[in-house]
Amino acid sequence: MKAIELTVRKNEPLKKFCFGLDFSNLRIDKFYMKSLFIIVLSVLFVINVHAVTKVSISGNDQMQFSVKEFEVKAGEQVELEFKNEGTLPKIAMGHNLVILKEGISAIAFGGKAMQAGANATNALPDAVKSDVLAYTKLLGPGESEIIKFKAPEKPGLLQFVCTFPGHYAMMRGVMVVK
Repeated sequence: MKAIELTVRKNEPLKKFCFGLDFSNLRIDKFYMKSLFIIVLSVLFVINVHAVTKVSISGNDQMQFSVKEFEVKAGEQVELEFKNEGTLPKIAMGHNLVILKEGISAIAFGGKAMQAGANATNALPDAVKSDVLAYTKLLGPGESEIIKFKAPEKPGLLQFVCTFPGHYAMMRGVMVVK
């Protein structure tokens, strides 16, 4: 295999030998090469800028998340779909998903939410939201919600939890920011 060689001089044909093919009969000048290069870079930039990590997690009547850990890229947009796959009434077995800021323990946060008045109709009191990166509303059986947020710029481990009273003891997981 021959190396790729570019000759881009004003109004001179581009000569490339790649995989034994000769493109010297193509009249590609410097302007077109620059234009093509800019277009390719722009497309790659747009694709990268709009990159979104999609995550799907569910909760059930056994007080378990379907996913205990998921990864996202630092600074990237995240689209998280959360669904309550249970069948018990919301007042008895509602679920939410709360992603905590780095360094916040799910167990400690669950206790803090309870002390702030978390209950079966308001599982995430406003008084504790300063420790939260993103959250879903409290969902009943068969309900789902999609939340969108930006992952932190700094790599790290962020815990997520269900804050329905008592669920924080079992319904926990980790979002890994790489």
